[in-house]
Amino acid sequence: QVLVAESGGGTVQPGGSLRLSCRPARSETEVTIMGWYRQAPGKERELVADMDSIGNKKYAEAVKGRFTISRDYHKSTLDLEMSNMKPEDTAVYYCYGRGLRRFRGRDYWGQGTQVTVSS
Repeated sequence: QVLVAESGGGTVQPGGSLRLSCRPARSETEVTIMGWYRQAPGKERELVADMDSIGNKKYAEAVKGRFTISRDYHKSTLDLEMSNMKPEDTAVYYCYGRGLRRFRGRDYWGQGTQVTVSS
């Protein structure tokens, strides 16, 4: 099931910025957004950044100092601010959330949003 939804992908030039946002697709009572992954062509899906319930953040080494993850508690979104972007950041970005209530016990993935960094 698709319980989360990403937005904000697009094409930027190297050095540019993009902001991604992930929200519960239907209700914040079903899922809490936990983090972002990405998958480049020919590569495995990899963690970009995540944030736990008490605010601890984790970043992939490749994005430290360039990407910032944050939570908007009013909108129930998990946002990823990407700056100083590089061509190697090109990938499909997926957010994921932890199921709540009857959805507890598993994670749910968004359908992905394309991010392309190109001159």
